[in-house]
Amino acid sequence: MSDERRYTDDEVAEIFEAASRPVAPRDEPADSASPTGLTLARLQEIGREVGIAPEQIAEAAAALDRRRAPIARRTDLGMPVSAAHIVDIPRPLTDREWSLVVADLRETFGAWGREGSQGETRMWWNNNLHAVVEPTHTGYRLRLGTLKADGFAMNRVGLAAIAMSLVVAFAVGGSADAIPGVLAIGSMGAGAFAFNALRLPRWARLRERQMQEVAERTLALLGPTPRPEPV
Repeated sequence: MSDERRYTDDEVAEIFEAASRPVAPRDEPADSASPTGLTLARLQEIGREVGIAPEQIAEAAAALDRRRAPIARRTDLGMPVSAAHIVDIPRPLTDREWSLVVADLRETFGAWGREGSQGETRMWWNNNLHAVVEPTHTGYRLRLGTLKADGFAMNRVGLAAIAMSLVVAFAVGGSADAIPGVLAIGSMGAGAFAFNALRLPRWARLRERQMQEVAERTLALLGPTPRPEPV
């Protein structure tokens, strides 16, 4: 079928790796009718030849399809001040499953947080850190995100200190006696920027990794997603 999902070489390698076998059939030619990739049915045929169950291939492909592109970080003066991760989930969570996810969030982020719900939407938040399970047009998703509020504040301190040093320098007209004070104020501002430049990228990477791990554990908790065999 012309509209059947086809997987690129990189996706093929990732699917086979996710199926828990060290097989990456990059030398396998694509379907003659499709120079752009392999269909799920063809991947399952290849899997059978090397001893991988079709169900494993289908589940690995489903996991690949659920994955979203990385979410762009919000920045302030070129420094990341947000982190987020979204993953599609196959169904809503039961009360027990949600309780397990909340326990995972509390342990992962070291924060007790609060819970709430509205309709089909479940929420957990701790200040700017939040996790939401919500319906979409095609199913459900787990949305995690946070904002580093003190990153903004530190940058504003830096800007204010540098601006003040310039104002003082202009006001004293280059007096030698005022130079140490001007330099001290300017150094304070530069130090605030340097502090943020060092810590904010590390913070963003840590939070993104933690969110991805929570998302992966949530998907594992929900179990494999049924996927119909292609006709």
